[in-house]
Amino acid sequence: MRLSTISLAVLSLAGLATTAHSAPQDPPNLSNTQFQQCLNGLKNSSTFKGVSASTFENYRPSEPDPSVIVSLNYQPEFQKEIWDYMAGLVDEERVQDGISAKNRLQSTLNRIEQRYGVRAEDVLGVWGVESNFGKQLGKKDLFQSLATLSCFDRRQSYFRGEYASALKIVQNGDIRPQDMTGSWAGAFGQTQFMPSTFLRLAVDFDGDGRKDLVNNEADALASTANFLVKSGYRSGEPWGYEVKLPSGFWGESNRKNKQPISHWRNQGITLANGQPLPNTLSSAGLLLPAGTNVPAFLVGKNFDTFYSYNASESYALAIAHLSEMIRQNRTTNVGFATPWPTDDAGISRREAREIQQALINRGYNIGAVDGMIGDNTRRAIQDFQRSQGLTADGRAGQKLYRLLVTNGANSNVNISNNGSFRQQIW
Repeated sequence: MRLSTISLAVLSLAGLATTAHSAPQDPPNLSNTQFQQCLNGLKNSSTFKGVSASTFENYRPSEPDPSVIVSLNYQPEFQKEIWDYMAGLVDEERVQDGISAKNRLQSTLNRIEQRYGVRAEDVLGVWGVESNFGKQLGKKDLFQSLATLSCFDRRQSYFRGEYASALKIVQNGDIRPQDMTGSWAGAFGQTQFMPSTFLRLAVDFDGDGRKDLVNNEADALASTANFLVKSGYRSGEPWGYEVKLPSGFWGESNRKNKQPISHWRNQGITLANGQPLPNTLSSAGLLLPAGTNVPAFLVGKNFDTFYSYNASESYALAIAHLSEMIRQNRTTNVGFATPWPTDDAGISRREAREIQQALINRGYNIGAVDGMIGDNTRRAIQDFQRSQGLTADGRAGQKLYRLLVTNGANSNVNISNNGSFRQQIW
């Protein structure tokens, strides 16, 4: 996977949704003496040219954070299928939150669309996937995280650039020091910009003299639109559409192989509802996220701009689909027209929370009920599956939901939602 200046940190929030409740790992023993010596060297290096000595010292960490090295090298024990990934990212809760945000910020979004030519729903799609509309911004101290990553383990050169950029943001007065918190890898704000991306593309949309992507929704959303435009966004074009392949169709998934819409019509491809392909895209590539199986999509340049935010086609598809559901004001049946090729569909975050609560009620220690099916929850699922004589794959799908929650509700196990669930992005 290509790691752009923004995508590395996005991985910590969006791209690795399976890492919640990760397997316990011993953090490395990082020498503070070595850390401080490293910082002494960085202060006068060319990378930190433009960062004043006072700024560097004012926000100099007193010690490294070993946990970010654990995150840097984390390998998830379980892999998500595309239908699980999409079900957790684009569920009825997130779509409803997106519609509410659209109604609340309609005037601001209209002005952003007029200035940048980016559809309001596309900006909302990024916002929803990145931080659940501002509900999860990350809590790691960016200076400590980036300083640690600048001095230990791999990709030090990359993180040193981000560390210097973070210091320049505070030095410029755009973000308050106490607001410089985010992901372990340095992404921060409503739409999770990396510091270097902030310096290149952040805008002061409301004209208050500060580019505040943490507390100012207008600045954050306009900066996101600016990012998409600089990535090649085409005004007036959709990201693409779900399509129906003709019987016996054979082709490979290659969204980069853009062809005129007439080419795809000649292949017998239609919209998912059987209607002819519209002329709303100048060209499109075929995307088959489940291999040769359905659903299938024709995607244009604007889909590629979503991809540029984080180098993952599944991630880009989540933004695209969330955007489309918000545009349609659809609050029920938010899946694709064509089912995924599985007899055990994915679960929403609400269903994930209910599964977690059911496991806790059965005595499993999985941590917080947060709707994030991570490694600890999956291990508990495996134990439960073994107790039922089932294949212990640790997957949380509709079959497990029915077994644990729907059927379990009729047992003596209390699986009711008592309102204590904590809302998180995943």
